[in-house]
Amino acid sequence: MQTFIGIAVNKQPDRIFAQPLEQVPDFTFNEDVVRVFPDMIKRSVPGYPTIVENLGVMASQFAQPHSVLYDLGCSLGAVTQALRRHVQIEDCQVIAVDNSSAMVERCSEYLHAQDSMFQELLPVDVIEADILNLDFQPTSLVALNFTLQFIKPEQRLELLTRIRQALMPGGALLLSEKLCFADAEQQQLLTDLHIAFKRANGYSELEIAQKRSAIENVMIPDSLEQHRERLLAAGFSKVIPWFQCLNFASMIALP
Repeated sequence: MQTFIGIAVNKQPDRIFAQPLEQVPDFTFNEDVVRVFPDMIKRSVPGYPTIVENLGVMASQFAQPHSVLYDLGCSLGAVTQALRRHVQIEDCQVIAVDNSSAMVERCSEYLHAQDSMFQELLPVDVIEADILNLDFQPTSLVALNFTLQFIKPEQRLELLTRIRQALMPGGALLLSEKLCFADAEQQQLLTDLHIAFKRANGYSELEIAQKRSAIENVMIPDSLEQHRERLLAAGFSKVIPWFQCLNFASMIALP
């Protein structure tokens, strides 16, 4: 067993790309990925546990009574779990959304396990849906934790605009993303360091190369400046980066 942000889960090592593939398919959040996701994310995203836990801490400062908190692209519910550990507000609910049925099913199981470990947690509703089609309720906190990068670039501004319109005064959007960089030397250095991070976590050169091929047409990163400009265009007043580890970062956007 291993712990996935506070919940004990069956340990399944990520070996999805360990064998040579004649043709590497585009990356999808299918059942194979779901089974190994805790191991995959831990070994692939530097700073991930720090980001997730602090999203919960920050959410406790922005969450308001009589509102919902959104975890958009919730995957296995790590951020939802953090929200429920840290936010203690009356008449407040978490809505966790993902478009992968396999993720939603496993997420619901993990949240049920969290219910048995803690008392007086925020209620949560786990929904299988496309976040582009959501009818947002008034919200004081929205988390997009490594989710926007999987949305088509031309659809990102509209999504962020609708989030901003649903956000209550005093609320916040918490956005975490992999970054790209305009400076070629900086881009190459941080790419190399990220590869070194994955290598140090036990991934082979074959696994690294095949995973890169699988994800390059699916996950399109932006620069920090692109994020800032888009968030301002969506109606946010301030964008405050609070964390960066190599080419992964998290920021707060305020209405």
